[in-house]
Amino acid sequence: MTDLITPSHVPAGATPEGDAIITGDGPVRVDAFIDFLCPFCRRFELSAEPALAELIAAGLISLAHHPMNFLDEASTTNYSTRAAAAAGCAADQGRFLDYAHALFLGQPPEGGPGLTDAELARIGHDLGLPDASFASCLTEAPYLDWPPFVTARATALGVQATPTVLVAGTAVQPDPRAITAAVEQAAQRRLAASTSRPPSGPSPRHPHVDRSRRRAASAGSPRGGPCRGGRCPRGGCGRRRRRPRAGSGG
Repeated sequence: MTDLITPSHVPAGATPEGDAIITGDGPVRVDAFIDFLCPFCRRFELSAEPALAELIAAGLISLAHHPMNFLDEASTTNYSTRAAAAAGCAADQGRFLDYAHALFLGQPPEGGPGLTDAELARIGHDLGLPDASFASCLTEAPYLDWPPFVTARATALGVQATPTVLVAGTAVQPDPRAITAAVEQAAQRRLAASTSRPPSGPSPRHPHVDRSRRRAASAGSPRGGPCRGGRCPRGGCGRRRRRPRAGSGG
């Protein structure tokens, strides 16, 4: 991956590699590769967010979001890139998770222009982000070359569709129950390694882990095309739309 072009700017809270926004400081790393236009990523966000929030609050995980632009060709304005860049602006205000969640709640359909820059700014306003600084970031667009970098690194790592989730470097189903179970197992392995002997007796459990499993629920069907396997491939699920311009979406 030495031939990747480093972006001119990366948002606040980025990983040392610059390809994700990190939340939490727990010992188990969870990586989520997402695209803000991917309908299955929307379903993942709405179903897994409560469990991930509990794992972060309990100090068990460090959650790294990798906003990709796999579906730029599924909009007419490079919406995946623009949305990810806007989320980078929110990261500068310490509000990446809130803004990303709002983007998924208001996710536009594939095949169109996506949300306009004014609508992206309105999301920030509704979240209470400082209007002047956030709008300035959207206008100056310092992070437009960041999502292609994130995507190139993810592709080099073998990510072929979104959402893709890794727990301690191992791929798991993008499902809150599977993620929570994998985090628990990784934590147990770390504990066993730190004591230099295998754990005996029943596996220790964290109360919040069991609550996370019980809270896992379906968020409904995705609003995209006929993808298979619950993930979005590069270019989108439906017919690709050639973008007439690389504009900002006004």
